This record gives sequence, structure tokens and C-alpha cells, in this order.
Amino acid sequence: MRHPFLALAIIGSLGAQAPNPAPADPFAPVRFLVGEWTGEGDGKPGQSTGAATFRFELEGKALVRRSHADTAAANGRPAAHHEDLMTLFVERGQLKALYLDNEAHVIRYDVAPVPEGVAFTSETTPGPRFRLTYQRKSEGLATLRFEIAPPGRPEAFSTYLEAMTRRVK
Repeated sequence: MRHPFLALAIIGSLGAQAPNPAPADPFAPVRFLVGEWTGEGDGKPGQSTGAATFRFELEGKALVRRSHADTAAANGRPAAHHEDLMTLFVERGQLKALYLDNEAHVIRYDVAPVPEGVAFTSETTPGPRFRLTYQRKSEGLATLRFEIAPPGRPEAFSTYLEAMTRRVK
């Protein structure tokens, strides 16, 4: 063989494995939410104020949102207090969330990036479908929109409430 070093280099490169790329960060779409937030909103339940914290737990394997909102009595409706807990996690490579609240709602969400934010869209069930969207407006400001689609029309979302949230920590 006239070029033994060239032959060895070619044979060596055929057996070489390309380095595995670093895995993508599945929490990237929601990292902008980490911290403490306060907000004010309006919608079908009425004017409300609230707060939320987003904090990583389980050595960074889960992002936990604890949230509450208070709606004042108005138009014959009594005052209301709402609390919820949502845990975001990776399942089979996909970002998911499980939502629980003091009204006994249990919602399983698929989580996906949207322009300037993230959308939580509930799995399709025989009942209503839900979508919660956060959109970053600036470093410490985000909007929140919660929508509901009626049973049998899983893509016919209409806005139930909207809020402006501000990072406090």
C-alpha cells in the first residue's frame, strides 16, 4: 500500500463514534418563571389578586408552582379563595404537568413553548379542555391567560381569565 498512514486514518475514522450532543434542557421553556410572582387579573370569576412561586425540587427534576388567588365579593357572588399546586416533570422526553387545586380539580397538561412563553394544554377528555399560557413581556413581567374549551369542541378555547404578573424575587 502506498499510503499506509492514510489507510489507517480512514479505517480509524470509520470506527470512531461521534460525540453525543449534550441533551436539550426540557425545562428551558419554563425557566423564565422560576421565582416569586404577584399578579392581578380579571375574567369570569371577577377581579382578583394573587401570587405564585415556581421552584425546582427533587434535585432539579421537577418544577413546582404553588399559587393562590383571592376574588372579592361582587354582583351577588361571595368572595373566593383559590389555591393550587402544579408539578412540572419530564416523562418519556416530554415536559408534562400535573395540576391540583382546592376545588378538587385534577388536570394533566402537555407543556410546549409558544412565542415568548409556554402553553400548558390539557389532555383531551370527554369533559372540558383547558389551556394556561404564560408569555414573557420583560425580565420581570409576564401575562397569564387561562382558557376553556367546551366538551366535544376541544380546540374551541375561550378566555376565562387574564392576569398580569410581576416578579418580586
